[in-house]
Amino acid sequence: MSYEECIKACLECMKECNKCYHECLEEDDVKMLAECIRTLRECADICAFSAKSMQSGSPFVKQICQLCAEICQACGDVCKKHEHHKHCQECAETCYRCAEVCKKMAV
Repeated sequence: MSYEECIKACLECMKECNKCYHECLEEDDVKMLAECIRTLRECADICAFSAKSMQSGSPFVKQICQLCAEICQACGDVCKKHEHHKHCQECAETCYRCAEVCKKMAV
């Protein structure tokens, strides 16, 4: 597993989470999406931090990527619950892909 592949997955996930976050805030029932919105922020932040840690050669890359995988998985699970929101479904798939790549980087 190369850093480049994992960095790319993290940046794509961050982008998708930010997009979904914005679209969730535009929905009529924002309160119903509160858990999703909160998790999207966490996921976007850890993805950005993971990419930065790989780019800077952090000695904690494996641990950071493990945490990123866990948060991406959780975010995907929360987004997946919102079946009627296309942006949430697309985000869930991106989160799951990133989680898989980060898991491989963490070993």
